Amino acid sequence: MPNFTLADDVFVRAAAQFPTPFYLYDAAGMQKTARALQEAFSWNPRFKEYFAVKALPNPHIGRLLVGAGCGLDCSSHCELMIAELLGVKGDNLMFSANAMPPQEFAFARRLQGIINLDDITDIDTLQQNGGIPDTICLRYNPGGDFGDGNAIMGSPRDSKFGMTRPQLSESLHRLKALGVKRFGLHAFLASNMLGEVYYPLLARLLFETGKELQAETGLELSFVNLSGGVGIPYRPTDAAPDIGLIGRRVETVYREAFGSDNSVAIKTELGRYVTGPHGWLVARARHEKRTHKHYIGLDACASNLLRPAMYGAYHHISVAGKRDAEHTHTYDITGALCENNDKFAIDRALPPIELGDLVIIHDAGAHAHTMGYQYNGRLRSAEVLYRPDGSFQLIRRAETPEDYFATLHGEGLPAL
Repeated sequence: MPNFTLADDVFVRAAAQFPTPFYLYDAAGMQKTARALQEAFSWNPRFKEYFAVKALPNPHIGRLLVGAGCGLDCSSHCELMIAELLGVKGDNLMFSANAMPPQEFAFARRLQGIINLDDITDIDTLQQNGGIPDTICLRYNPGGDFGDGNAIMGSPRDSKFGMTRPQLSESLHRLKALGVKRFGLHAFLASNMLGEVYYPLLARLLFETGKELQAETGLELSFVNLSGGVGIPYRPTDAAPDIGLIGRRVETVYREAFGSDNSVAIKTELGRYVTGPHGWLVARARHEKRTHKHYIGLDACASNLLRPAMYGAYHHISVAGKRDAEHTHTYDITGALCENNDKFAIDRALPPIELGDLVIIHDAGAHAHTMGYQYNGRLRSAEVLYRPDGSFQLIRRAETPEDYFATLHGEGLPAL
């Protein structure tokens, strides 16, 4: 069920202070979810959640989650800069990327983060750019099908991520010769999985494979990284996964693999699960059109929230002050881009919407603002943090036309 933990009054007060459209994030909700995740895996003494920075790459959010006990999972130079800014390094930092530039390896090594290699060819690149550490992680792609082959992630057999099983063995033998003593195993095989089945299935695969590799190579299996993939209930008919039950089921599989030995650490890299339900895109109805369909145009567009246009993703929509009103009208909720897929909802039953109404798009706390772009010269919106004391903090201002033109270069351009 979409998150209704904030009353409409919170959105109304925020909209009185900040021009729409903007993103609103609930600080307390994010920290509560992070701590519940840690509690679910507290049976593993070395458990660590590395928040996937790509889901919501704002240093203010990173600071909140680090304060709640999380590490950071980074996948680019700029994300590593966020970690450096927050003082996150060493075992509190994971660097997981693919086809990454060599200098990013060097940056991650400078921060002493845990390196997660995506491909066997990365060994040479890492050796020449930062060097090979004592402990390293490998990303596994078993091929075949896993999960439901959803539109976000697809099927492992078609995924660009990870190594084959033979490549894992070859990589570890090479790495051992280069001084590696311990290894971790990582896989990300499905996205936004609801229910409590995905993590235990993935854990079993990685535990068994890790033990095989340990026996083959003589290297110590230090940790298993279950990565992300636990989903959130975007649709009203969806139920949220029971993270406590997931943790207990992973523990059962862990005991089957390792008995009472707790030396193999469990790591996760959840982004969407931690922040997704605690963010909203807040916009206003600015235009109404009646042709073959009934359209409501917002002052937000796909440049602000791309997921519906990119994946056909569902985001719940409510109207401030009309949460309990009957859904008597059917609308397409659109933006102003010159693309027909610039629609937040198609044939959506909603209460009657009047121009000026505050329209709230739910579950936009992950893979939302960060995927924004500037097509049609539409500019990315502000990000606002709702703090536990009831106040609001602007944590990213909205882009301006000056930002849009700031990267132009060359002679002969007229002054703006």
